[in-house]
Amino acid sequence: MTEKLIQRLSQELQIQPRQAEAAVHLLDNGATVPFIARYRKEATGGLDDTQLRQLDERLHYLRELDERRDTVLTSIQEQGKLTPELRAAVLAADTKQRLEDLYLPYRKKRRTRGQMAREAGLDPLARQLLEQPDTVPEEAAISYVNPGRDVPDVAAALDGAKHLLAETFAEDAELVGELRDHAWEHGVLHSEVAEGMAESGAKFADYFAYSEPLKKIPSHRALALFRGRKERVLRLTLVVDGDERTPGHCERRIAARFGIHHQGRAADDWLAALVRYTWRVKIYTRLETDLMARLREAAEAEAIQVFARNLKDLLLAAPAGNRCVMGLDPGIRTGCKVAVVDNTGKLVDTATIYPLPPRKAWDESIATLAALASRHGVELVAIGNGTGSRDMERLVRELGQRHPGLRLTQIMVSEAGASVYSASELAAAEFPDLDVSLRGAVSIARRLQDPLAELVKIDPKSIGVGQYQHDVSQVQLARSLDAVVEDCVNAVGVDLNTASAPLLSRVSGLTPTLAERIVRHRDTHGAFRNRETLRQVPRLGDKTFEQAAGFLRIRDGDQPLDASAVHPEAYPVVERILERNGRTLTQVVGDHGFLRALNAADYTDAHFGEPTVRDILAELEKPGRDPRPEFRTAAFRDGVETVADLDPGMVLEGVVTNVTNFGAFVDVGVHQDGLVHISAMSDKFVRDPREITRSGDVVKVKVLDVDHKRQRIALTMRLQDPLPREDDDRRPRPGRDRRGDQKPRERRKDPGGALAQALMAAKKR
Repeated sequence: MTEKLIQRLSQELQIQPRQAEAAVHLLDNGATVPFIARYRKEATGGLDDTQLRQLDERLHYLRELDERRDTVLTSIQEQGKLTPELRAAVLAADTKQRLEDLYLPYRKKRRTRGQMAREAGLDPLARQLLEQPDTVPEEAAISYVNPGRDVPDVAAALDGAKHLLAETFAEDAELVGELRDHAWEHGVLHSEVAEGMAESGAKFADYFAYSEPLKKIPSHRALALFRGRKERVLRLTLVVDGDERTPGHCERRIAARFGIHHQGRAADDWLAALVRYTWRVKIYTRLETDLMARLREAAEAEAIQVFARNLKDLLLAAPAGNRCVMGLDPGIRTGCKVAVVDNTGKLVDTATIYPLPPRKAWDESIATLAALASRHGVELVAIGNGTGSRDMERLVRELGQRHPGLRLTQIMVSEAGASVYSASELAAAEFPDLDVSLRGAVSIARRLQDPLAELVKIDPKSIGVGQYQHDVSQVQLARSLDAVVEDCVNAVGVDLNTASAPLLSRVSGLTPTLAERIVRHRDTHGAFRNRETLRQVPRLGDKTFEQAAGFLRIRDGDQPLDASAVHPEAYPVVERILERNGRTLTQVVGDHGFLRALNAADYTDAHFGEPTVRDILAELEKPGRDPRPEFRTAAFRDGVETVADLDPGMVLEGVVTNVTNFGAFVDVGVHQDGLVHISAMSDKFVRDPREITRSGDVVKVKVLDVDHKRQRIALTMRLQDPLPREDDDRRPRPGRDRRGDQKPRERRKDPGGALAQALMAAKKR
């Protein structure tokens, strides 16, 4: 750990060097982000999980940069070209791009035309023309003609000198860095439709004749452009200096850098042509590639961040809790699969019903469901929101009317990822004798009871709350989403005696192998009575226990504190509080007045400071509290089951399924999410849609417009706004909505500029 690295981290994250140093030390010693954020506040000065994640990410980048820096210095040193000035520049390089710019002249590469010219002895000619513009190029080149060295004539000699100088200019790190910054600030990205692709690539129609300043292109639009190019529908071009007939800023800057000024001298025209060639052929092409990569990298980072935020909202959605649930996985031809799980999530019964054509066994289906509900005391019915879900909703509603004594409550549940779980090895191991389709019904039922516990069994990328998720770096995406899952699981805590192995594997310090061993130990020896007995699990050492124990809960065990987030290492602090105040733990827990009257500073010691004591007091107020919201459901309107049933002006209740940078998608019960654009979310300016709503929220929306042909819905949360007039060219056109992925149930992508502009116009009216 170098002092320079710590200083860099502290400056970037705006934290104290001691905080950065402590966090790096803990991470390097195997501590997890949730553990550090929750139980090492004294060491880090109270850094939260978001700050720690940023620090961990930057630490990874800066260490990679240092490794690459060492490689570059070694390579240049071996070539005998490492000057003190170059060494200083390499050591000062603060980005990978800057480092590569400095290394470019020394990097091993294929034999270039510039190198061949140098080998042919044309370097003196190039220097003469550059330094003595009064020289007549053709006359100076005569003495360098040498057929034996592949310089057959004057033209070849001048051409070689041009390539030699152009290569030298293009490898000037300072110049290239300056031009790259200029191109980013002033470049404009143009796109046009490729020949013959207008019809097949209609989903990219908004980009058939499109221009936007490079640095202003938002993430979702950039990824749409790159996808259009990948599918060979779009051609993208970066324009930096618009007028090709006259030298632009970049050409003038190259000329100034090397003292080239057109004054009517003999070599000035040749030098001007050299500058133009250097820019257009050597530098522009490279910068276009660099800046496209920069745009993509920024767009991917933003898209991954959007996915991560939505995943967090979904994982921390309100759980229905310990209630018996019947899960329905709708199906038409193959029937609707039914699974009943008890209040602990254990599968207790299954069935398949056929209420829809071709069998139309409606009454028989109701009888089957009534028998299952009565037999097992079902309280909630979870209906997967796939094809046929509204029919199942009608069926359950009629079930309740015929059997009011059952007191059933039905809830529509997202089935995204259920099919992935059903076919997974995990599901096969859990239900080896159960049909794959029935496993989906079990998953739907369980995710209503506890979304977090069930969704951790599914690859986060398969849950479908992302924006162009298939176009971004899958390594970066997986790393980010895994961090989100880890943070969510540890924020809620895990019941050690009921949690599945996949859920346990997300607990701080626990690996999948250790999670399996914990489950096997529990199955063999019975429920854990206290946290200390966790040490009896094979290969679970002191370090792992330290990292995991505080996030594992044991309810009704030998030690009441084991049901709380108080770490076992801090139990002496609780004992000190009880002893000094002459109270028992039972008397203290939940006594808000008493606990809030205590001064945390009175109970600190050499190991536990005020932050930890304050956390302990808060936990004693509400031990084992769940940070997730209360359970709520949306009531879809009767008779509104397909896009064809929607009319402008309808006010509906729905569930937010996805929040992007440009708005929120809402499920209103018609199997196609509608878009509430960011400009239609509030009467006030909205910078981030998540300021208004998050995935899983129940909201009221009004239908602005419907494109029945393309199954696109424009919604607004500004319920008081009038509808756009039919004759208004600016009225919303949901058909202009461009989505990325066209897969079923993955319909939450890019709405495109036209819809955004139309909705903005509606807002102004």
